[in-house]
Amino acid sequence: MSLHAAYEGTAPVSFSDPVRPIEVTRMLVSSPSGDSPLLGGALAGIREDLDAALKRDPAATSRLVVLFTSAGLHAIWLHRLAHALWGNRLARPLARLIAYVARAVTGVEIHPGATLGRRFFIDHGMGVVIGETAEVGDDVMLYHGVTLGGRSMERVKRHPTLGHGVTVGAGAKILGPVYVGDGAQVGANSVVVKDVPAGAIATGVPAVYRFPKSQDEDPYDALFRDPALFI
Repeated sequence: MSLHAAYEGTAPVSFSDPVRPIEVTRMLVSSPSGDSPLLGGALAGIREDLDAALKRDPAATSRLVVLFTSAGLHAIWLHRLAHALWGNRLARPLARLIAYVARAVTGVEIHPGATLGRRFFIDHGMGVVIGETAEVGDDVMLYHGVTLGGRSMERVKRHPTLGHGVTVGAGAKILGPVYVGDGAQVGANSVVVKDVPAGAIATGVPAVYRFPKSQDEDPYDALFRDPALFI
């Protein structure tokens, strides 16, 4: 089976299938139809990430500044490359090497197996750890020192799943295969070991959750009004 067929959805993916380098190259630089470069999609994703950083980081003054100075975004971009390689077992050593380089350069450790959504942003970056089976939705923001960790030595789903629009404050730990619902916020230094409902605010050790006074409240506005959530 070729990667081309798997990518197109016409054949199941098997990690044991041998893949020739030319097939990997073709998949990375062209669409399944062969007539539309995927590079444009990658560049569009980078622009999305840059705009997300500009929206969420008041210290970011331009796309150019973010492009060259955001360690969090550099870690995310290197992870996306490592994650693409992780799907083939023969390429996994290279994926792990890329993840190692990303950690050494940025201080952010993301396992190549973790799944990250669009417009994901890590502010400051230093000390963030994201485990192998973690899943992160779109428009999620993490501050420095956040851990999405496991609570099992078994090769099963053992890391958290974050829904869309989740914000996790500095130093927070979310441990085990828990689910943090869409739009939820986790306060700084909190330890989450149970599911957090959508739209809730979780704080404390262990974390307990409450809901904002107004369901119409913009989560970003609420975040910046309450320093306990992110400092």
